[in-house]
Amino acid sequence: METLSNCPICNSSQTNPFLVCKDHTVSRETFNIVQCNSCGFKFTNPRPEENKLGDYYKSEDYVSHSNTKKGFINSTYQMVRKYTLLKKLQLISKYFKTGNILDIGCGTGEFLNTCKHAKWKTTGIEPSPDARKMAIENYGLDVKDEPEIKNLLPESFDIISMWHVLEHVPKLNERVEDLKRLLKPNGIIIIAVPNCNSLDAKIYQENWAAYDVPRHLYHFTPKDIESVFKKHDLKMFKVLPMVFDSFYVSMLSEKIKTGKPNILKAVWIGFRSNMAAIKTGKTYSSQIYLIRK
Repeated sequence: METLSNCPICNSSQTNPFLVCKDHTVSRETFNIVQCNSCGFKFTNPRPEENKLGDYYKSEDYVSHSNTKKGFINSTYQMVRKYTLLKKLQLISKYFKTGNILDIGCGTGEFLNTCKHAKWKTTGIEPSPDARKMAIENYGLDVKDEPEIKNLLPESFDIISMWHVLEHVPKLNERVEDLKRLLKPNGIIIIAVPNCNSLDAKIYQENWAAYDVPRHLYHFTPKDIESVFKKHDLKMFKVLPMVFDSFYVSMLSEKIKTGKPNILKAVWIGFRSNMAAIKTGKTYSSQIYLIRK
């Protein structure tokens, strides 16, 4: 295990305990989430050393790497994903009809494949050998291992996307600098992450599935995203909701809490979370942040 002595956003050395959460997917170990006394940022601390993190992804239940359809929750995820892939393509098409796109943490390649069919020139980064192999073999994609991001040419991408990936990256500030270096002057960074200020997070607390320790190293709010990118002279200019995530995360959270997905209760809490977000703004279970230079 390694312990961070300073907050990744503001560099303060003062933190307080926030929650103790269990890894329900792989190890069954417990992990601490702390909160920075200065800026309020929450992060998993201590956490597995970087060379050990891969061990915590080795599960068929980790759907972005295994692409499994096993069980009701995973099959529902796969069904909804077909719709959300098209919505993601529509989002980037609002800014560029085509161009060069880099998807970091591309998993088994479904989003990049959607972009490829829309005439985008696609590049992926994926640290999981199994997921990377599936993306290459199933879709013929150009997918590179994590260290190869350093070899990509500066200012070469119109769009750089990280769909539920930034919370997994050990070197947060170094990764934001990578994004800044690789983005074209008029390009856009798309970041999607869970929002620990959402109502479903507050309801489920330590059982909230999107804490997902220790794979999720950071637990962002909109303020945190704005702060970490501003620190690197990048500007957040738009926030969009991911309305399906509250239902999916609530089903996973119910299963963690009770051993069953409790579909009706999960749907009700997901609905309440979305309604609360509509009233307050920027508090959906997961959100998309658009960022530029």
